[in-house]
Amino acid sequence: MLLGLAGCAPAALEAAPAGTLLPTAAAPAPTLTATVVWFPPTATPTRLPTQVVEPTPEQRPNVGEVLLEDDFDADPDEGEPAWQTVHTPSGSIAYGDHELTIAMAGEKAALASLRGQPVLANFYLEITAAPSLCRGKDNYGLLLRASDAPEFYRFVLTCDGLLRLERLVNGQPAVIQDWTPRLGRPEASRLAVWVSEAHLRFFINDIFQFAVRDPSIASGQIGVFARTTGENALTVNFSDLVIRKIDPAAFPQPTSTPSLPTGAAPPTKTALPILPTKHTAAPP
Repeated sequence: MLLGLAGCAPAALEAAPAGTLLPTAAAPAPTLTATVVWFPPTATPTRLPTQVVEPTPEQRPNVGEVLLEDDFDADPDEGEPAWQTVHTPSGSIAYGDHELTIAMAGEKAALASLRGQPVLANFYLEITAAPSLCRGKDNYGLLLRASDAPEFYRFVLTCDGLLRLERLVNGQPAVIQDWTPRLGRPEASRLAVWVSEAHLRFFINDIFQFAVRDPSIASGQIGVFARTTGENALTVNFSDLVIRKIDPAAFPQPTSTPSLPTGAAPPTKTALPILPTKHTAAPP
């Protein structure tokens, strides 16, 4: 789903009924619906406790068979394209040469798109993200376990080399992993996410970045986004999506993955260093 952003969302991979947003092989092309405010403005927060990451011997256990490969073909053999596209005054999302391109025109705005199928619970995902004209706090990344409620996890990469994980549930935003420097080179990146129940682990170019534990959202769609925070243009090309099955019952849950203190509740308000921008209309 395409959306307006303001700063900064599968037990073996489970397929759940598709949301109203996504086309299936036999479904019609996505159509615009009412705008969803995925990233509402936030105020000064009570911050979550600092996450302390202790590496485990194997950060991506039990990754199994391929469940989905997407080469971002604008003319698939069956059905309509899986990703939603849009053209607005502030930018566009469109298919290219086996890639999905988000191009921002150079004003404070954001665009995003969800993939129609499948709805995921536990999974291992890899996708290539290649930004260009990327500067400063402009950012891009992935939406995970997303729906049009709206709720989602958002994995954010800034152009100046920082990472963050955010969450939106019941209209309340929260920072799950605050800004941390990314490890490795800043150019075209192979992003990877390992998700099992409440455990989420993030990788870039096969380099482990951080892990969190958060049980708030059980399943949802995947998506991509890009956002500008100033007057510069931004383009991000997404390609080569692969999703694999994992079996959370086949291994013990790691004890070293950071988690919130017992009984702790997420803050009702969370400060986002990047100021809110105007929202752009988004398709479902």
